[in-house]
Amino acid sequence: MAVYTDVSPAELETFLSGYDIGTLTSFHGIAEGVENSNFLVQTTSGSYILTLYEKRVAREDLPFFIGLMQHLAARGLSCPQPVVARSGAVLAEIAGRPAAMVTFLPGISVRRPAAQHCAQLGHGLAQLHLAGADFPMRRANALSVAGWRPLFAAAHGAADTVAVGLSATIADELAFHEASWPVGLPSGVIHADLFPDNAFFLDDHLSGIIDFYFACTDFLAYDLAVCLNAWCFEADGAYNITKGRALLSGYEALRPLAPAERAALPQLARGAALRFLLTRLVDWLNVPEGALVRPKDPLEYLKKLRFHQAVDTARDYGLAA
Repeated sequence: MAVYTDVSPAELETFLSGYDIGTLTSFHGIAEGVENSNFLVQTTSGSYILTLYEKRVAREDLPFFIGLMQHLAARGLSCPQPVVARSGAVLAEIAGRPAAMVTFLPGISVRRPAAQHCAQLGHGLAQLHLAGADFPMRRANALSVAGWRPLFAAAHGAADTVAVGLSATIADELAFHEASWPVGLPSGVIHADLFPDNAFFLDDHLSGIIDFYFACTDFLAYDLAVCLNAWCFEADGAYNITKGRALLSGYEALRPLAPAERAALPQLARGAALRFLLTRLVDWLNVPEGALVRPKDPLEYLKKLRFHQAVDTARDYGLAA
């Protein structure tokens, strides 16, 4: 989450008049994350999140995201629900941006996940994949292999100002994945961005999953690879195999991986590290002036990429034989 587009109290009051959720009592911008403008909105009826869609979110993709949240919630997954306006619409516009109001989920994100959090996250991810199996809409993953080279082009000229030799490292990785990316793995709806700040816990139990604005149709095991990157590394860049084992076991308790998925997991994890290295690099080099946003360090994912490059099999991540 972040704030790129400011909203005035008068604009928000006018916007809220189209909903049956009470009157505005307070609101403030949320600085975490890097994609959309987000505000915590308090009204006389409760708390809500207002999201203004920016940057990589295409207007034509919004029905997919909104429909997916409704679909998953109907199948028992705890996730935000779009608030329907009096007009019957779930999408509106404010400050020149498409926007939606969604329900507020209780809980807090865990900044330093422990193994028990990873186990619950793995279980929750498998629930998401199973709940999304009959979702009828499809959306290509714009940030899979075919999307990485354009990102590199956007940052190529300045990559070595962030780390010496970074441009060559990325070029080599792109060539590797473009030549050998897996095909034919089990596919379906994936979250694609399930970082610790997108999962809420209450009393150390997973209470909900948020921020579905990268969700798409792709390999289910790729989603697991994203989570290994996001949840199982320590602050010094070391991989914590205990956390990895917990996450993978939690996932496989509901959805065991196929042999082909197990074989592909090292490359999927390596590719996921490259994807976040690239998007963070582009964001690091292009923070809009005056935006309330905290760009994330791309070099965190360079360290993770180095680890994945040395992995031999999925057992190195803690996957049981």
